Parts: sequence; structure tokens; C-alpha cells
Amino acid sequence: MHRLVALLGPAGSQWVDELQRAWDVGDAVLPLDDRLPAPALDSLLAAMAPDELTEIRRDHTVIRTPLDRARPVEPDDALVMATSGTTGEPKGVVLTHDAVAASALATSTRLAVDPDRHRWLACLPLSHVGGLSVITRAVHTGTDVEVLDGFDAERVTDAARRGATHVSLVGTALRRIDPSLFECIVLGGSAPPPDRPANSVATYGMTETGSGVVYDGFPLDGVEVRAVDGELHLRGPMLLRAYRDGTSPLTADGWLATGDLGEVDDATGEVRVHGRAGDLIITGGENVWPTAVEAALATHPAVAEVAVVGRPDPEWGQRVVALVVAVDPVAPPSLEALRDHAKATLPAFCAPREVQLVGSLPRTPLGKVRRAALR
Repeated sequence: MHRLVALLGPAGSQWVDELQRAWDVGDAVLPLDDRLPAPALDSLLAAMAPDELTEIRRDHTVIRTPLDRARPVEPDDALVMATSGTTGEPKGVVLTHDAVAASALATSTRLAVDPDRHRWLACLPLSHVGGLSVITRAVHTGTDVEVLDGFDAERVTDAARRGATHVSLVGTALRRIDPSLFECIVLGGSAPPPDRPANSVATYGMTETGSGVVYDGFPLDGVEVRAVDGELHLRGPMLLRAYRDGTSPLTADGWLATGDLGEVDDATGEVRVHGRAGDLIITGGENVWPTAVEAALATHPAVAEVAVVGRPDPEWGQRVVALVVAVDPVAPPSLEALRDHAKATLPAFCAPREVQLVGSLPRTPLGKVRRAALR
């Protein structure tokens, strides 16, 4: 019987060794976030039903604890990734070895990774597919990889100076380093900053797709994208087998409805992602995409960070609200200034009707703004 092993502990070479150890004996791995409080961890373990908890301690000792009420996995299952949703019951995305290998090959081919010349740096949480995919790419292609136990600007800089050429980051981390130190930066987690460096690649994907499947607007080899009634659908060999509870979001012919709205250019095949269906703001009968407004407002010199949401409004149905982290809290940008700035590049109905100054924006561990918390 093939088992599911929950792996808990700081990221590093020992973590990778334990992943490989489980795979070598036919087990699948559930990566756990070691920052989770005990109640959240218990809830996740109950939902995912692993056979064993393997815990790597800070002193490098390994504790293996058998667990009750376990459920087996299928023979080819490699990973069960907990979804990154911030509310509701946790779901586990089951990725097979074939899917993991297909993702590693497709991404490495698109990035022209040379195992003899390049080295990956992993510094994002391994409990998220965007962080773990750096490890799986390196394992499947024989490329060197250095694993940090979290993002730290000084350590990332040091790793680059010692030979790391490729790294996966989110926008908030990108702003804290000198991007020219790397040959290639893979950006995920949220919409890329409007001034992203030329050596970066913006990716689109989700846990169900085993990491990014669209790079700089174009699908990876083997990936199909279509728009159905404005919703993006994906199909490819790196998609999940099922969820941990046995249900599958795939159609009979293998398509995944993403819940993201977008379009595919018929002539070029370029994919344009507008955002989650629930994020669309309808104000005065006009459709406003938060990401477009955020990109415009982010270029204002007084704005350090910004998120845009829709809130109920008796006159407009919804009003566009900008939550702004000011560069200088003593001299924040005014509503009028931000409206004028937005209207310089967007239709007037996209300009915010309210500005709320905040000290920080609530984000997931991979940098996505938690819009539900802002609404």
C-alpha cells in the first residue's frame, strides 16, 4: 500500500532528502507549512489523512510519528499540495509523478535551463507549489539547487553572488533585492509589478496546474488554453489527478475551469488574464478589473503598495476603493491626485472613488493580496 507522508520542518537540503526518501519507497508527500499554528496544522492533517508525520527538528533530528485514520494514495501519486485558500476547509491537490515531471520539463525547456551551467535558488515556502516547483525542476533535470529556509534579502543576494542564476520570487520579494544579480527571475503569486525587470518572467498558474503554465502570456509546450464564456480553461499533462477527497475538477476530456476571467488572442495565442471572477467590480454598469487599476496607481511616486476592491455603493452599485500604503505616511497621496493619475491611462470610471490609507496589505505567504479581507 502506498502511503501519504506529511513533511514538516525548515526548508533545506535535509527537507529535500526526506522528500526523495519518501519517493524512493513509493510514498507521496504532503508538504506542511511550519509557520502554521497548532490548531490549523491539526485541521489540515485531519483533512488530508496522511499515514505519517515526518518532522525535521532545528537540531536536524527527524521524528516519524504514525497517524490514525490514514487514507492511502494511488501508486503514481507524488504530492498532495494543500490549497492556498484563506477560508473554508482545506483541499489537497494530488499531483502524480508524471505531472510533476511534465511541469519540470516544460518549464525548464521554456527557460532554457542548462544543468551544466545554471543553478536554482529556492527561497519561497515549500508548502506552496510555486516554491516546491523549484525543487522538483532541479530534481528532474539534474540541475543544482540551493535551498533557503525562507526569503531573506541578504541571503538571497549572497546566493546569487556565489553562483545561483535562477530564482522564483513574488513581487514583494523582488522589490527587496537587486534583480540584475540573477540571469532569470520567475515571478508568480500575484500580478507582476508594472516596472518588473527585463530578466524576469511573469507566470500564470495555480496549485491545480502544478505551478505556472503560462509564461509571459504564452502557454508552455503541451499546455492548451481556451476561453469559455470569458472564463479561462486549461488542459495539459501537468494538471492534478484529483483532489484528496477523490473528487476531480476536470471535465471528461481533461479541461480545468480556472475561475479566472480572461481571453486568448486567436491570432497569436497570447493569454490575457483579467482576474478572478469574484474580483470584478461593476460600477455604474461599467466593468473594472482591480489589477489594471492597481498597475496604474502603483506608478504614482507616493504609492508604495496598493490594492483595489469594490465595495457596495447606493448610487453606483459598487465603488472603486484603493487601499494604499504610502511611501511617506506623513504626506500620503490625495484622492484627487490618485484619480487624476489613474485617468491618465484608464477610463474615468476606473478611477478610485475612495482612498483608504493602510500600514500594510494582507497577503498570502506567496504574496497574493487577500481581497476578501479588504472588502
